[in-house]
Amino acid sequence: MTAISAPDPLMRRIRFALSIALLAGALFACKPEVGSEAWCKAMRDQPRGDWTVNEATEFAKSCVLR
Repeated sequence: MTAISAPDPLMRRIRFALSIALLAGALFACKPEVGSEAWCKAMRDQPRGDWTVNEATEFAKSCVLR
């Protein structure tokens, strides 16, 4: 039998980077589509001072002027 060696530091870094990338992808994939009913509701719940100019413009076009 061969002894199990400690993981290679490079492989540990690669696994860590891959884990972070997958986590970030999962988090960003959960946002509703801009202009959808879910997005309009989320924007109504968010303080208006936190909106960007683009979000305010899209909110006006998609949620108010419908």
